[in-house]
Amino acid sequence: MAEGENDAPRNRKERRAAARDTGKPIEPPTKTPKIKLAQPDRSRPTDKTLLDLYNEKRSLLTSGQPFDKDADQTVMDEGGNILEAGLGDDDPIGPLGQAVFWSFTLSMLHFTFDVLVQHQYRQDVDWPAIFQRTATMVPILFLMIYLLRSEMVERFATARQAFYLVVAVVSGCYTIHVTNRYDYYYVMKQTPPLATLWIWSVIEMRLAFCVASVVANLGYLWWKNYTIF
Repeated sequence: MAEGENDAPRNRKERRAAARDTGKPIEPPTKTPKIKLAQPDRSRPTDKTLLDLYNEKRSLLTSGQPFDKDADQTVMDEGGNILEAGLGDDDPIGPLGQAVFWSFTLSMLHFTFDVLVQHQYRQDVDWPAIFQRTATMVPILFLMIYLLRSEMVERFATARQAFYLVVAVVSGCYTIHVTNRYDYYYVMKQTPPLATLWIWSVIEMRLAFCVASVVANLGYLWWKNYTIF
């Protein structure tokens, strides 16, 4: 290695010491910066921004014109806030899917009621009989739900609600009558399907029909001087 290379500063400390001895400042490693400095682009965008799209959609919704032709009317308040957005007329699963879902859900509810009643009146639970009654309930619920969720029946909304009201009143009143008049074995046989039908009809009804059914059941309870405990 050459003698000049051995005398060259090898680190920052030696470079600073050499600069103090010679009185010559240390030169920067690069005289010109490599980063390009430029002003940002302040011109307006040529395409529509998210804010522009939002204002357009909001103006359509405010005037009562949904921008999605397949969507239902969107309910908005006076300030333009969306209160309820429709999902369109097309059901994602259809009547068949709804019938499958609700029939199995209500069958599990029937199974639970059956087990609870058996526990209340008996020490030993007859599991084969419970499974048999639940399996019998599934096709009945499936057929009823499928027919009442079909497109043809959906057109008669008031008649459909009236049917649910009748089912709720009859099943609720008869459940009250059974639990107050008959022995435990008859109660075990009748209460689970009646309670399942009553809950299903209440779920399907609108609020006004639901309140009317509850009032009718309470009126029957008062008229017959029955108890629910």
